[in-house]
Amino acid sequence: MATAYESFNLHTTPEKFYIEACDDGSNDVLSIDRVSTEMIVTVRKDIPPLAVTRPICGIMGTIRLVAGTYLIVITKKKKVGDLLGHAMWKAMDFDVISYKKTVLHLTDNQMQDNKAFLSMINSVLLTDGFYFATDYDLTHTLQRLANTSPEFQEMSLLERADQRFVWNGHLLREFMAQPELHRFAYPVVHGFIIMKSCCINGKIFDWNIISRRSCFRAGVRYYVRGIDSEGHAANFVETEQIVQYNGGKASFVQTRGSIPFYWSQRPNLKYKPKPQISKTIDHLDGFQRHFDSQIIIYGKQVILNLIDQKGSEKQLEQAFDKMVSSLGNGMVKYIAFDFHKECSRMRWHRLQILVDMVTEMQDEYGYFLVDVDGNVLVQQEGMFRSNCMDCLDRTNVIQSLLARRSLQSQLERLGVLHMGQRIEDQADFEKIYKNAWADNANACAKQYAGTGALKTDFTRTGKRTQWGLVMDGWNSMIRYYKNNFSDGFRQDSIDLFLGNYAIDEADMTTPLHEPKDWKFLTLPIIMVVAFSMCIICLLMAGDTWTETLAYVLFWGTASFVTAGVILFNGREFVDAPKLVQKEKMD
Repeated sequence: MATAYESFNLHTTPEKFYIEACDDGSNDVLSIDRVSTEMIVTVRKDIPPLAVTRPICGIMGTIRLVAGTYLIVITKKKKVGDLLGHAMWKAMDFDVISYKKTVLHLTDNQMQDNKAFLSMINSVLLTDGFYFATDYDLTHTLQRLANTSPEFQEMSLLERADQRFVWNGHLLREFMAQPELHRFAYPVVHGFIIMKSCCINGKIFDWNIISRRSCFRAGVRYYVRGIDSEGHAANFVETEQIVQYNGGKASFVQTRGSIPFYWSQRPNLKYKPKPQISKTIDHLDGFQRHFDSQIIIYGKQVILNLIDQKGSEKQLEQAFDKMVSSLGNGMVKYIAFDFHKECSRMRWHRLQILVDMVTEMQDEYGYFLVDVDGNVLVQQEGMFRSNCMDCLDRTNVIQSLLARRSLQSQLERLGVLHMGQRIEDQADFEKIYKNAWADNANACAKQYAGTGALKTDFTRTGKRTQWGLVMDGWNSMIRYYKNNFSDGFRQDSIDLFLGNYAIDEADMTTPLHEPKDWKFLTLPIIMVVAFSMCIICLLMAGDTWTETLAYVLFWGTASFVTAGVILFNGREFVDAPKLVQKEKMD
């Protein structure tokens, strides 16, 4: 495999950027013309002595905004651990550098737009969870890497990467077009990685979780649901659990993703907007595309649908069940488990019901296992695809239980656990295991919903606690605020970063300046004034109680009616995305 360079120096002059590869024995320098944007590989002696120099950790790519092209570089990284002898890195800080030396060529409106677009790019970069490796393909599972051709092995990291998980793919489009530049960049995945060195029975082994978020149909909680026309599901995450011991290695892969047909749940100021299933689109076409691709990549599919089977979620469960039946594919099995009903009143032990239901299938599908000599002993032949409404909290709990059951068998086969020993009885490792899966839940939740996950007290401790319920309430309040009043900006940021929205130089206007309806400012002001007057009338009573009551009733009614009008027109008051096309959001 053609590995990428690991460390760089960035030399800046008014005319060019020179990115020098600092690996031992390297003399290569990437020269970027700041005017023509041309990229060529040159040598160290071509770097001007007066260039301003600083070290960088890598290149994310380039992006075009209103002011022109920007170079995005990684300025700080942290080692997460080693996987099969290869260093895994987490990108900690970035810099967005303009090719242009000034923005004086822009109008005032263009300057404001460019500033807004820059804040969007920085918003995505500040979202925790970007990872990379310079000499290992982090976008593929161990099993996929083991089943590749010699030609694949010779490809560069950029060429061979699974594009579903390359979050800087749009930023690297110019690098991809020039093979000689491939060593200067690498795919960056978004999600969560944890690597732990653990000990059971005096035997030290490495245990890892790698969650890869798909960049197809990526976005935030309420603005991206269901699937797109290509069958890509919202909030799709591939989670791989890897264990290495004494030269042997094993992995178990699961996926999560939004219910794979056309539905939406746009925020409207209500705590839980009612989901809407599209009545105008052929669901089965996209549904079939989704599962056809899943079967090709992962093999047999077991759907674990954890949503409620009553209330507003009931229609989704019924539609999902009906669509699997209509698909008529023996490779796809459907299991509905009403998580909230089964585990109500703190009866979390009832999750074992679902684990018992899928035990036979999990044993049949197995996991990937390689012995000390590199011989593949077992391959994973099927996949558990879990979902709830957000594919976060309930989903992560179930995935952690299935992963533990797989790990139990793997550690026995690798010789770490003795026959009859249980992971649950290994107190030190059990604590590491539970905390890691809870951290995985938090990372996925922050990236999609904007807050940490719910129900992590169960994942961490194995039981539901009163304090956990309090923290869930707090996180739910924060989610409500973000989903209604800041997620439009977050969705725009992701779409700009991933190239779903492209800035047109010829267009002097952008969707950022769409005027708000008069109701947006007028009604909240009326409501606040009316409510304030109601409080003032209560505190400063009139001459008679009837006079006071009349004032309180008048202003109270005014504030109540105004609040009702605002709720009725809720969609007009939320922070909605401005950059994407309407049909993409519906």
